Amino acid sequence: MSAPLPAESSRPTLRLLPGHDRRLRAGHPWVFSNELAWSPPLRGLAPGTVVRIEAASGRPEGTFFFNPHSLIAARRLDRDPEAAIDRGFVAARLERAAALRARLFAAPYHRLCHAEGDGLPGLVIDRYGDVLVTSHNTAGMAALEAEILAALAGLFAPAAVVARDDSHARALEGLPERVAVLAGTLPERVVVEEGGVAFPVDPLGGQKTGWFYDQRFNRDRVAALAAGARVLDVYCHTGAFGLRCAAAGAAHVTLADRSGPALALAAETARANGLAGRIEIRRAEAFGLLERLAGEGGRFDLVVCDPPAFAKSRKDHGPALKGYEKLARLAAAAVAPGGFLFLASCSHHVAAAEFAACVARGLARAGREGRILRLSGAGPDHPVHPHLPESAYLKAVLLQLD
Repeated sequence: MSAPLPAESSRPTLRLLPGHDRRLRAGHPWVFSNELAWSPPLRGLAPGTVVRIEAASGRPEGTFFFNPHSLIAARRLDRDPEAAIDRGFVAARLERAAALRARLFAAPYHRLCHAEGDGLPGLVIDRYGDVLVTSHNTAGMAALEAEILAALAGLFAPAAVVARDDSHARALEGLPERVAVLAGTLPERVVVEEGGVAFPVDPLGGQKTGWFYDQRFNRDRVAALAAGARVLDVYCHTGAFGLRCAAAGAAHVTLADRSGPALALAAETARANGLAGRIEIRRAEAFGLLERLAGEGGRFDLVVCDPPAFAKSRKDHGPALKGYEKLARLAAAAVAPGGFLFLASCSHHVAAAEFAACVARGLARAGREGRILRLSGAGPDHPVHPHLPESAYLKAVLLQLD
C-alpha cells in the first residue's frame, strides 16, 4: 500500500542555500543534500515526500520527490510547484513514453520507461508484450506504487506486472529488496524475439528485469558481421550476442560464461531455435579462458566481451580501469587478423573516455593495430536526461584489428 500523497495546500516547502540554484535554473533535475537549508522538520519528513523547492530568494523551482537520507536529496518531477503528483500525472508521463516507443519499435518489446529520461525519476519499466516488469529505485516511486499500477492497468491492461526491486540503487534510498508479482498472473512462458531468435525471459529470477534491452542495437550491429565467422562470446550469460550471430550465419559460435544455469539456458535456447549444431558451450572464467586461448593460438573472426559492471561503486574505479585494460589486451589477442572485437562496459562509475582509453592501452599492450568502427551506448528506448549525461551507463566499442 502506497503512502498517502500530501495535498498541494499542505506540501512542505524546502529552501535552497544562497547561490545553489544555478544548476536547477539551467535544467538539472537533482538537488544534493548539501545545497539545502536544513531544519529539524525537514529531517523528519518521510522518504519519498512530495515537496516544493524554492531558491534562497523565494523563487519557486518546482515540485520534487524528497528523501532526507539520500545524497540526492530531491528529484524534480515538474517545474510547476503546485503540480498534482497522482495517477493522472503518472499516466501522462507513461503515455508519452509509450508514444515514443511506438515510433521506435514495431512490437511491444522494449524499455517502456527509463527513469529521469522519461520524466519519472527512479522508475524503470521493461515491456514483454503484455507482461510489464517494474523497478522502483527511489523512495518517491515506491510511495507512488499504487498510482503506477493503476496507470499501467488503464493504459496497457497487462496480464501481469512484476516488481524487480532488487537493485543496488534501492539501498541508497533506504528501501528493502523485493521481487514479486504485483498484479495479474505471470504467464508460464515469456519470450522475446530478436533477430529471428526466440529467447526465453525469466522476469522473477533472471538478471535485472529478465533481458538486456540496452544492447539490442549493438547486437544488431555485431550480428551483421557474423556470416561465415568463427565467433567467441565471452561473458555470454544466456547467449544473446552469440545466438544472434549464429542465426545470422556464423560458422561456429563459442559461448563462454562461468554461470552454469545461464549456459544451460543458452544451450536450451540454441536447441529450440535449431542452432545447436553450430554452438559450443564452455563454462569458464573469462580472463582464464582468454589466457588459455592465447597460449593455444586460438583465433576468432569476431570476439564479443560484454561483462557485468567491473565498478559497482566509486571505490572500485581504479581496479575496474585495470580490469578493462586487461580484458581488451586478452580479447585482442584472440582476434584473427582482419577480425572484429566488440567490448562493452556497463559500469556507471567509469566514464566513456576512460573506457576508451583502457581499450586503447589494452590493444597497445597486445601489440595490435586497428580502427574503431563504432562507439555506442544503449538503444533509444533508454533515453538520457540532457543534464545527466553520466546516467548513460553503457559504453561500447566495435573495432577491426589488423
